[in-house]
Amino acid sequence: MKLKAALLAAVLALTTVPAMAQTPMPDPLDDRSAKRLDKMEKVVRELRAIVFQGRDTGKPVVVQAAETDAQIAAMSERMRDLEQTLTKLNGQNEGLTHDLDEARRANDAEKARADALDQRLAALEKRIADQEAAAAAAAVAAAPVAAAPAPASTDPAAAFKSARQMLLDGDYAGAEQAFAGYVEAFPDSAKAPEARYWLGETQFVREAYGDAAGNYLGAVRGWPQTSWAPDAVLKLSRSLVALKKPADACKTLDELTRRYPKAPSAIASKAATTRVQAKCGA
Repeated sequence: MKLKAALLAAVLALTTVPAMAQTPMPDPLDDRSAKRLDKMEKVVRELRAIVFQGRDTGKPVVVQAAETDAQIAAMSERMRDLEQTLTKLNGQNEGLTHDLDEARRANDAEKARADALDQRLAALEKRIADQEAAAAAAAVAAAPVAAAPAPASTDPAAAFKSARQMLLDGDYAGAEQAFAGYVEAFPDSAKAPEARYWLGETQFVREAYGDAAGNYLGAVRGWPQTSWAPDAVLKLSRSLVALKKPADACKTLDELTRRYPKAPSAIASKAATTRVQAKCGA
């Protein structure tokens, strides 16, 4: 009876003790653990891929430390800078190549134009010479003519000085004969081009424009840089206008501007007037 009472008292004591508060168990797969697990699985997959690649290719597997995001970003930025620099240099190179091609074409065009003008001048000189020869032949057929005038002296300097003095004295007929004799006797002398210029002047005065044009052409052959050369080119163009050859006159005036850009203002003014007379384009 005492034992039964003791057991009952124990049961009652247990039922009267308040239940202990339960402490929740920590979750082994919290967020941080899950992220670490994902990262490890990713590394494992990459290692498996490297191992399988090495097995398939037969090449040794080299495992290197991965580049950090900052390093990769820096390399990408540098690559972009290099690409931009290369693109810029390619553009500059294309521009320089284009400019060089333009300059080469312009130079070729200028050379072709100069060659064409020289050919036109040569052809014009030949036509004038042919006209002079035809006129001389007609004169010979009509009546006997005197021999070509001889220079007043066998000394080129003295002969040139004598002819020049006749021109200064206003003796154009005598000066024409004297300069014609000088050109005939001393064609290779240093003063021969100038003598032909003054001979052309005497012929221009008496309106023998064909003869004058021929001598002006001979005087400026090679485009000498002398004080009388711009005037010789101007008189050549005016003779061509008188001979009704306006196109040749305009070409000659173009060369006057190009060959003698520092010609006196009086020459430039007369050239402008001659352009109007020849109806040259702008």
